[in-house]
This record gives sequence, C-alpha cells and structure tokens, in this order.
Amino acid sequence: MINGDGGRLGTEAARRLAQTGCCEVAPGLTDEEFDRIERMYGFEFADDHRAFLAAGLPLNVPFEPEEGVSYAWERPWPDWRNGDPGAIRERLELPVEGVLFDVEHNTVWHDTWGDRPAGLDEALETARLKLGQAPRLVPVYGHRFLPAGRGSVGHPVLSIVQTDIIYYGTDLVDYIHQEFGGPGMDRTDQRWNPKATVAFWRDFL
Repeated sequence: MINGDGGRLGTEAARRLAQTGCCEVAPGLTDEEFDRIERMYGFEFADDHRAFLAAGLPLNVPFEPEEGVSYAWERPWPDWRNGDPGAIRERLELPVEGVLFDVEHNTVWHDTWGDRPAGLDEALETARLKLGQAPRLVPVYGHRFLPAGRGSVGHPVLSIVQTDIIYYGTDLVDYIHQEFGGPGMDRTDQRWNPKATVAFWRDFL
C-alpha cells in the first residue's frame, strides 16, 4: 500500500490514462504480485509507479503492423503479471545496453569513469562495471523509463534510446498527457520545465 504523494500521483496518472481510452486496463497488481516481481527482477518500484500499476495494469491491444514497416514497440506496456521473464529482463537492461552500444560504436565515455582504456574489450568491461553502479531504471511504456526506488516519487519520465535521452514528462501524470493526450501542458510551453532527479542518467539530458 502506497499513501501520500506517491499514492496520489500514481492514482491520478492511472485515472488520466483510463480517460484517454488508449488501452485496456486490467485489475491492478496486488501487494503479493509486487513482491514477486521485485524479488524476481531485483529492484523496487518508485512509489508513484507502484501506485499507478496498483490502480490498474495497462494491457497491450492486438497489434497489426503495417506491411513493410518495422515497429520497435509492438507491445509497449510491460506485462508485469504474465509477461515472459526473459523479455522483461531484456527491457530492464535496455538503458545499460544502449550506453554500451554507444561506448562501442560512438566513442561515448562518461567523465566519471576515468580515462578510457585503449582496448575496446577493456573499455566495455569498465563501462559495464560502472553502469552496474548507476541507478536502476524501470520501463513504463516503450522506451520511457522511471527510476526505481521505494520511497521515491515525482521523478521525470525519461525517453531513452542509447545515450539520446530526453524528458518525456515532468512526472508520471504529465507523462500521460505527453504520450496519450488529455489535459496538460505541452512541451513547447516555456513553463514546462522538468528537473532531472536521477544521478548519472541526467548527465545525458
């Protein structure tokens, strides 16, 4: 059970998602299901993310891709209840694997990692070790992520493709507007001013 700011924010985000009619919503995850998920995958949901999924579990609707068009996210909502564990682990690792891809192919190197080793294998090994110390990110929808962490709330939602990282919501409620419509402030409005909260990942914004 999540109360306080996390409960209010997550519940409001779930309410707004339901209003958009963008997807079906199953009954929310139970405390027992949250415990199983967090044990299995080795993280804890942020309070607002947990309250959002407790209020209702968004479902992926049947998807027919257009002929000849490739879609990266044919099933964008993580299926925390019945999803394939391997597929969920792959999604949890996407932010780290994306940075490693850029380390290998685009000469990306974070300032806090020290001097980049001359050899590629050693550079990747060092980067993977350092990335293991970075805050864990949890998929919300497609390649949108929130930081993990019980007791945390109100993080901006980040859109992450390798080291191309942008804000996609000042918080979970604003994110629903940005992704699915409904009431809210557009990102072109000068008053829309998210503040990065998660260490390491904010350095790429």
